[in-house]
Amino acid sequence: DLNNTYIITNHHVIENGNNYKITYTDGVVLEGTLVGSDEYSDIAVLKADTRDNYNAVTLGDISILKAGDTTFAIGSPLGEAYSYSVTRGIISGKDRLVEISLSNSSTSDYIINVIQTDAAVNSGNSGGPLCNANGDVIGVISSKIASTGIEGMGFAIPIDTVTEKANTIINGDNITYPYLGISMMNLEDIKNNYRYNINTNL
Repeated sequence: DLNNTYIITNHHVIENGNNYKITYTDGVVLEGTLVGSDEYSDIAVLKADTRDNYNAVTLGDISILKAGDTTFAIGSPLGEAYSYSVTRGIISGKDRLVEISLSNSSTSDYIINVIQTDAAVNSGNSGGPLCNANGDVIGVISSKIASTGIEGMGFAIPIDTVTEKANTIINGDNITYPYLGISMMNLEDIKNNYRYNINTNL
């Protein structure tokens, strides 16, 4: 599609938005249109009119990544005042499994596979690229662990997952996930037994 430029970001970045603006490094601002998004992979796709002299990013090869490889995170931490900030770190781990909660509850809703980096990640970095030493994009920055006593634990969605979900969204296809309908309760809790009419021999 030569007339449209597609921009990938996070679902959680756009989920409460009504209009979207794409700001280029030369200060030009274009209106963006939401193509679609997927909550579980945390991927969203916007599109805007194509501009001359702006090339698409080069995608890196996830299979050759290893712990200790140099990474660069690009984003706008804390807003426009710090646009295009670049931080450097290393790959701390591949194929990390991180629990995600869709609410503020202490329980997790699902688990996502991510790349772990110690490059500084702050609010506003979400949706930005994680690059290797060649500048190839290897992931989309998604989250970090923010807690007292924890530093340098940022996470990015691997670029192969990103491209798979983004292509599905651009093609207008539905992204589906299997769901296992099982819940658990403590059968020694008398209130549960009474509420759900469970007859147990204690």
